[in-house]
Amino acid sequence: MKRLTLVLLCLLSGHMLFAQRNYVGHQLQSDKLTVETNDGTIDFIPYTSYSMEVKFTPKSGDHDNEASLDAVILPPQKIQAAFDEGDKALEYGIDKGISVRIKKAPFGITFFYESQKILEESAGYFNADTLKGFRFQIEDGEHIYGAGERAMTLDRKGHRFPLYNRAHYGYEDYSEQMNFGLPLVLSSNNYALLMDNPQVGFLDIAKTRKNELSFELIGGRMSYFVIAGPSMKEVTQNYVNMTGYQPMPPRWALGNFASRFGYRSQEEVMNVVKKFREQNIPLDAIVLDLYWFGPEVQGFMGNLDWDSAAFPSPQQMIDELDNMGVKTVLITEPFILTSSSTWDDAVAKKVLGTDKDGHPFVFNFFFGETGLVDIWKPEAKDWFWQFYKKQIDLGVAGWWGDLGEPEVHPKELQHVNGSADEVHNAYGHEWAKTLFNKYSEEYEEERPFFLMRSGFAGSQRFGMFPWSGDVNRTFGGLRAQPNIALTMGMSGLGYMSSDLGGFANGGQTQKDVEELYARWLQYGVFQPIFRPHAQEDIPSEAIFFEGETREYAEAAIQLRYKLLPYIYTLAYENHTKGTPLMRPLMYLEEENKKLLNYSDAYLFGNNFLVAPVLKKGQKSMKVYLPKGNTWFDFYTGKAYKGGQSIQVDLTMDHIPVFVRGFVPMLPLIQHTEAYKLDEMEVHYYNDPMVKNQTSEVYDDDGRTKGAYEKGQYMLIKMQAVQKGKKRLSMLLSKEGGEYVGKPQAQKITLMIHNWTKAPKSVKVNNNSLSREEYEYHEDKNMITIKTTWEEGDLEVSIK
Repeated sequence: MKRLTLVLLCLLSGHMLFAQRNYVGHQLQSDKLTVETNDGTIDFIPYTSYSMEVKFTPKSGDHDNEASLDAVILPPQKIQAAFDEGDKALEYGIDKGISVRIKKAPFGITFFYESQKILEESAGYFNADTLKGFRFQIEDGEHIYGAGERAMTLDRKGHRFPLYNRAHYGYEDYSEQMNFGLPLVLSSNNYALLMDNPQVGFLDIAKTRKNELSFELIGGRMSYFVIAGPSMKEVTQNYVNMTGYQPMPPRWALGNFASRFGYRSQEEVMNVVKKFREQNIPLDAIVLDLYWFGPEVQGFMGNLDWDSAAFPSPQQMIDELDNMGVKTVLITEPFILTSSSTWDDAVAKKVLGTDKDGHPFVFNFFFGETGLVDIWKPEAKDWFWQFYKKQIDLGVAGWWGDLGEPEVHPKELQHVNGSADEVHNAYGHEWAKTLFNKYSEEYEEERPFFLMRSGFAGSQRFGMFPWSGDVNRTFGGLRAQPNIALTMGMSGLGYMSSDLGGFANGGQTQKDVEELYARWLQYGVFQPIFRPHAQEDIPSEAIFFEGETREYAEAAIQLRYKLLPYIYTLAYENHTKGTPLMRPLMYLEEENKKLLNYSDAYLFGNNFLVAPVLKKGQKSMKVYLPKGNTWFDFYTGKAYKGGQSIQVDLTMDHIPVFVRGFVPMLPLIQHTEAYKLDEMEVHYYNDPMVKNQTSEVYDDDGRTKGAYEKGQYMLIKMQAVQKGKKRLSMLLSKEGGEYVGKPQAQKITLMIHNWTKAPKSVKVNNNSLSREEYEYHEDKNMITIKTTWEEGDLEVSIK
């Protein structure tokens, strides 16, 4: 990494190149504009009405290894770009979309979206020998987000980040380098900048120069994408449209996981799951760490098969777990130790990264002497996959891909498509891509689940569910999580989660972590994946806690399961639109400058506002509620007008959660195999400030890949309309096709909150209900209506 240090000479060199750049001429083609300068050519390639690629090719003929990534998979669309040449500048772009102005003298490049300036190069392309890339101007007051997984504030200005995926064991609320770095930024000026290049380097966001942003890489494809939109939310959606949509997860992946480092035997696995069932705490999956393939941490990685002494009957175990509604997830790593049972075969089949002479590159790290699977090599893909397929055929339902940065990746190691440093940041991405493609070939109807801690731009399209690594089991570790998840969600990776409860223990006792455990699980209800995980000296599973802590944990897990229709619908929104599950409040009020770096609270979907408790012993906190509607305390029903900060007194049984609009809920189930929408509660929070509210509930069989695209789904559309001050009309309608488990008749319980007087009349499909057919709860200001919904629309009128 020393050779990546950017010295003053490099900075000066880059600006010298820019100062010498002069316009020479241009050529307009049907799909791009090429501008020739004295030191190279610049191609401007429109991709969509909102995006454009800019590629610099130096005259020197210095073409670095361009085995760069396929982050952007959307091909350039057939769109007509307008062109105009004046004496001083060229104009090129899309009417009412993205456009660029190329100033001839002095040379300069400026981007516009819908005629509004969004971005300007400063030095533009530079080559400083050890590093090359692009430099851009940042405006005063502009906020910059992204850069991947970093533990810090949302706004990333003032930092220079290594673009080198690296684990940070035991991090807390500040870390500049972690498992999932991205050469991607998003701006409060409503654009995103992406370099589709995995080579190592730096991302400098106004650290070296106050108002300058620079991508600095050791080589590779020298191009960047500008992606714009009318709002920050739509910039993310446009970015995902170009880099790929996350497939629908298997529904079980949204339930509760049992996970620790680690379960040491088949007997222990079965005892843990049986204890969950005996105590009626919902559970959907169990994750087996290193001990499934060896009795010790060191010396066995790469075995890629069961340790028969500890797991004598894996098929029987997986079948028994499946019968209890629990899926089996196994850890794997890409390191093949020289002491493993597969080493000789890996060497013989030539599937490992090599030295410069073509021999397997052998190196030492914590787990032993090892080689590394060359995941880009076709023979290595097939070799690695055979071990996955064997376990999938036994019934293994998901995979935990660990150490995929890779955790140790010597720069001298050679892959089939380049050196370690040239492809390092793409390793986890290519690993997930390999598994996803193999699943598609051999298990085409099955939704894969890959829990991975490293990847690249666009990794979401491979069914990757990233988690935030080996966080400390402290409130400092918890404080890092909302910012990490929000940033990754804005960057297209909508399922970032954390080891609930914290991982690295640091000598604490179980008593020490009880408050933290409760608060982390309460936060976990409202994040994408619910997976408590920790080192084994203190349990991570709720069944091993007692007293009030156990009650808090159980209540959090139960709420998670009741909210599954809402959460599964968020997965559908992410799959079809790219919208993250966790969203910053700035999405609702982009004009509110106080929210541009605000993360004390966030949106979970459109209708929940969540404020995690991130400090030990905290008694109260201030929460901002966005304007435009009334927000209701989810637990007490108390109404608060939006557009203000409120002081909230805290209790240990829940964190502050506020709600608006519609919330679908299920009766409590113990696992998602029992998930059905035959019975459903529809909570509606009546808000006289909002005359028309809409929402949706999505359903399918929870397991078939591409169910939505095949028409095998049901989408319930819900609308509530205020008609004057005292009348409310509600309409529920359905669309979609047939699928296994689709409810033919639904028992619907409508629960209308914030109704302050007993209604004079209630009608369902124009039929008046008697007082015995609905309930008015005066103490809760709530109406309860129970009905059966079979065919057609469901109309409810309250006066």
